[in-house]
Amino acid sequence: DVYKRQQRLCTEKAVAAHYLKPDCTPKDQGSLLKNPELAATLRAIAKGGAQAFYSGPIAEAIANAVRSHPTNPGRLTLQDLASYTPKVREPICGPYRGLRICGMPPESSGTVAVLQTLGILEHFDVAKLAPNSLDAVHLIAEAYRLAYADRQKFIGDPDFVSVPVAGLLDAGYLKQRSTLINMERSMGAPVAGAPAGAEARGLDDSPSLPSTSHVSIVDKDGNMVAMTTTIENGFGSLQMVKGFILNNQLTDFNFEPLADGRLTANAIAPGKRPRSSMAPFIVTDAKTGRLDQVLGSPGGSLIIGYVAKTLVATLDWKLDMQSAIDLPNRGSRGGPTEIEKGTELDAVSGALKAMGHDVRAIDMTSGLAGIRRTATGWEA
Repeated sequence: DVYKRQQRLCTEKAVAAHYLKPDCTPKDQGSLLKNPELAATLRAIAKGGAQAFYSGPIAEAIANAVRSHPTNPGRLTLQDLASYTPKVREPICGPYRGLRICGMPPESSGTVAVLQTLGILEHFDVAKLAPNSLDAVHLIAEAYRLAYADRQKFIGDPDFVSVPVAGLLDAGYLKQRSTLINMERSMGAPVAGAPAGAEARGLDDSPSLPSTSHVSIVDKDGNMVAMTTTIENGFGSLQMVKGFILNNQLTDFNFEPLADGRLTANAIAPGKRPRSSMAPFIVTDAKTGRLDQVLGSPGGSLIIGYVAKTLVATLDWKLDMQSAIDLPNRGSRGGPTEIEKGTELDAVSGALKAMGHDVRAIDMTSGLAGIRRTATGWEA
């Protein structure tokens, strides 16, 4: 896949000229890349604000590049760019172990899925389980299964579909879902639940591609930022305009709008925002509001598992932030049980299979970034 992507990259003149040598191999490590077009773009935005991006020469260049592509022309217009407005949505917060965990709402599925996972795990004594033990890997994978099943069915752009957030995060609903976990045997393929307020939906099957970035920041006054941003696939759409790469975000939609005769929540539609898995979090003490930690990760649909693992590690297993991030990644996105290849989790693979898990050892390079307050300062 990497080779094919590189060959496609070679056919896109602007991006190839910037990143590749004439023979289409990557430029050597240490090469100096200069991008005067990007500098000009940033100066224009600094001077003219967002309007300088969504209209005028930059917008014209974007629309022209998309519509005139020789092999894959798109439909983006100047009017599409001019009419775009950002959405300001209220964060979603939920409890876990005496803390208040807040993240971004749908159309991202990340916060709901992580809070569902934690809400299910709250009914188990996770703290007594060794982090890389069979029971810990099994339990957390089963909790992920349940959360991902609901994610695939109910999460989409709330401006277009009714997303039953309150029902999905209801304590009684999560307690009921937790009873589906058998500590002796995997449930196999999970089934979505029936949270209050849910409409009948088909099961979504959209890809979630890993080309995302995350930053966690704390300033000298203790203000925190958790920011996840994505262009969706390696080098996005492979089109470079005015010094920057256009994203490939359409692939976050479900391209088959119907499943089992029902409309999927994440079906593509004009003006609709695609569902993501991004899960930047800010965690505070539930009683005092004191900032505790900020974290997030890139990784496509694996983001949910990466972030939930880190929260469990810091809040249940009392690990410092670096040790929590260093723990081997594990989980399930509704299908196989996935463990990070080449780690000590390989030791529990056989026992997991004996419990009915379809185990896959895969690359799970997270890119997690977290900062946590300690008694003496900050750890990152």
